[in-house]
Amino acid sequence: MALKITLKPNERLIIGGAVITNGSSGTDLVVENNVPILRQKDIMSLNDADSPCRRIYFTIQLMYVDEKGLAEHHRIYWDLVKDVAGAAPSQYERLAEISSLVLNRQYYQALKLTKKLIAYEQEAINHVRKADRGL
Repeated sequence: MALKITLKPNERLIIGGAVITNGSSGTDLVVENNVPILRQKDIMSLNDADSPCRRIYFTIQLMYVDEKGLAEHHRIYWDLVKDVAGAAPSQYERLAEISSLVLNRQYYQALKLTKKLIAYEQEAINHVRKADRGL
């Protein structure tokens, strides 16, 4: 089944590992086969992968779009998951669910769930900062 994507002016996306930037006007694309697709809102740059959970997201993103490096991405992923599970045991079930998706090559779904992990991490960081300020 074909997927219709409407791009905003200058919007970026990744299709099958290729980074594509739209021109100055809106565009409709129809992708007629099954390939990895990430819209700009779902793309994380290396510079933005500045926390453990964000690095997990970035690594899953690489698994999704860079199959050639899959073995290395998996190695990095499992190291990161081990570290996050040790630091935040309350997130073990979420990490297990994300890992199950990764093992089943359901990378896009894993990315969506990892956004919730990032939100949890940001909430914890904000809580610590607030406590440090004595609020």
